[in-house]
Amino acid sequence: MQGKILILDGVSTNRIMLKVQLSAAWYEIAQGDRLNAVVPLLRQARPDLILTAMTLPDGDAVALRRILQAEPDLADIPVIAITAQNDRAARLRALEAGIDDVLGQPYDDAMLLARIRSLMRCHGRSEELHEARPSMGLAEAAAEFAAPRKAEIALVTDAADTGALWRSWLAPHSHHRVSLHRTDRVREMLGHDCPDAVVVEIGEDGAGLRLVADLRAHALTRNAAVIAVARPGAGSLAAEALDRGADDVMPDGFAAEELALRLETQLRRKARADRVRSSVREGLRAAIRDPMTGLHNRRYALPALEALAREARVTGGMLAVMLADLDHFKRINDRHGHAAGDAVLIETARRLSNVLPGDALVARMGGEEFLLALPVPLAKTAERIASTLCHEIESRPFALPADDKVLSVTISIGLVVVDCRREGAATMLPAELMARADRALYAAKGSGRNRVSRALPAA
Repeated sequence: MQGKILILDGVSTNRIMLKVQLSAAWYEIAQGDRLNAVVPLLRQARPDLILTAMTLPDGDAVALRRILQAEPDLADIPVIAITAQNDRAARLRALEAGIDDVLGQPYDDAMLLARIRSLMRCHGRSEELHEARPSMGLAEAAAEFAAPRKAEIALVTDAADTGALWRSWLAPHSHHRVSLHRTDRVREMLGHDCPDAVVVEIGEDGAGLRLVADLRAHALTRNAAVIAVARPGAGSLAAEALDRGADDVMPDGFAAEELALRLETQLRRKARADRVRSSVREGLRAAIRDPMTGLHNRRYALPALEALAREARVTGGMLAVMLADLDHFKRINDRHGHAAGDAVLIETARRLSNVLPGDALVARMGGEEFLLALPVPLAKTAERIASTLCHEIESRPFALPADDKVLSVTISIGLVVVDCRREGAATMLPAELMARADRALYAAKGSGRNRVSRALPAA
């Protein structure tokens, strides 16, 4: 099955006809005939899309949209309304309420199926993002997401005068910033601009359709809202535009008020998706970062060390691994408090990061212990770099918070340098590298601290 659709219609014949049509397209179908008890029905059926009659025995599609918006776990379900006649006022009212599309009977079967596929893809992407939220504490309600006050809208037309005309017609209905682009020169926009939404004119020559696919594939515009507007006589291409990645289409050509409403719906959806994506990225970042120092943590460090070891094995080069541990750190916490200890850890992380090059691995493994790894080109100078790190910690005192005191701090480092041309693959395993660096660190501590101890080559 391709997904589940809930058909809402008070006329049983309409429901049966739609069920036959959509079942033939391999959709699973649930049915209802009124708004009463629709919420329990939705929670039981868990549809990916709702196909509703504009008018129901106890309400209409606009009332259904309000019901969904009041339920955070249902608010994202896309809705297509079908009206018995081409009522423009009802269509605009439905779009303004947030209904995704309104199709008048007799509707084009290909257009209906393409619209369903497009909305289900969008809903699926949204669901994937939302699944990541609970584990990260991200459970914001849908109503909190609104379209940006001033979005960047790109109008892309074949002729410059068409774009200028569209912008003048759109201006009374939209407060967003609108830029004009020609279809044959839009790649200039893709090079530097990142619009929130792109409105593309499509015609029989196929240039607009190709552009829709390019916009969806391009990294810069992948998450932009894309609306395709059919040129007169090209309405049959609207279904193809949806299948090529357009979020919305206007098969009957440009209509300023309707486009403004469709833009608002798409911008709200984009704002919601952007916010969730950002939250997920931050959650993932937090999972591999030490919250105090901002360095990578153990969860990140061990796979990263494995990757560096793999690179060294492939290239036959060298890899340097260090374990660094602050000397007598427990005394700092005991004498000056944990706030002082935290300040020392934060400053230590900053100094280590400043000395090491950007492609080195720097991670806090826990407590006062840090893992440092130098990739192939830098491993030859590892001993000099380790000595520099010791000097950087010892040479300048550490300021303590909440008073004018400063504190002298030192660090001990255990270093292991592996040459893949001379040592076997077993010596490159992260666990073995860490164990050898740990033994060298223990030797540095035992011989007076504030120094570097290098591990002997493996036997």
